[in-house]
Amino acid sequence: MASSAPAYVRSERRGPVTILTLDHPPVNVLSRPVLERLSEALAVAAADPEARVVVIESAAEKAFAAGADIREMAPLGPAEARAHGRRGQSVTREIERLPLPVIAAVHGACLGGGCELALACDFIVASEDARFGQPEIQLGVMPGWGGTQRLPRRVGASRARRWIYLGDSVSAEEAHRDGLVDTVVPREELRSAAIRLAERLAEKAPVALAAAKYAVQQAIDRGLEHGLDYELELWAALFGTDDQKAGMAAFLERRPFRPGGRHRWKEVSRSFPWARENDPPADVPSGRRKRTTDSRPG
Repeated sequence: MASSAPAYVRSERRGPVTILTLDHPPVNVLSRPVLERLSEALAVAAADPEARVVVIESAAEKAFAAGADIREMAPLGPAEARAHGRRGQSVTREIERLPLPVIAAVHGACLGGGCELALACDFIVASEDARFGQPEIQLGVMPGWGGTQRLPRRVGASRARRWIYLGDSVSAEEAHRDGLVDTVVPREELRSAAIRLAERLAEKAPVALAAAKYAVQQAIDRGLEHGLDYELELWAALFGTDDQKAGMAAFLERRPFRPGGRHRWKEVSRSFPWARENDPPADVPSGRRKRTTDSRPG
């Protein structure tokens, strides 16, 4: 008897190209099962001696991936949020550490965790209808799966601030101008364009290609591990705030989110670096205080 369990991620190999298709209707919300299946599929591709390149695409009509599962996240406290965020960060790191080039073939909505997933890929090929964004600020939180770290590396700090602070989405053409997207094609040509790029990459020496991937990452991602840890701590701390609860409840109830003010600023700030910026570093005895910038935001 065939299993009726959802696949979440389907895998096929087309010559040297492994195609991983996100399949969690209607918009590929990146729930825990989806992340787990994607992690498993990446491991299988890494172990396949015939695989040379990975393409990640979507089976959903309107989205590559519309973000993390807000229903899963809304009730979390800081400790649970930290574990959930680490799960998302782990999958994006697996994409970066895969010794094969990874191409994201993006159409429709590519938002929040979906955008962070694409950011971890080596190349992004987008259809003309694709839209990218980090809208977490609209929910009372911030990107927590690497967006604050990878987006500035791809589009520069100024553009990343606009994306993250305002939470607006941008078109494929604007994302291309900003340097996030490598190629924009008509929707009907998306899969073939991604596969053509993959086949070109598959012609290269695989060990040299893997070495080049790691070398380029070393050039642009110095300090990334520290940055991801820093992002995760801030993201998790936001799950102890009133705005996070109100923002996610508003999203789930399909009503406008009205953030609170700063009337409890001192109390809320205890978990955040701006309340600790004059504290001594952990390796400096309390009698030898010195100013440090390690814990300043951004």
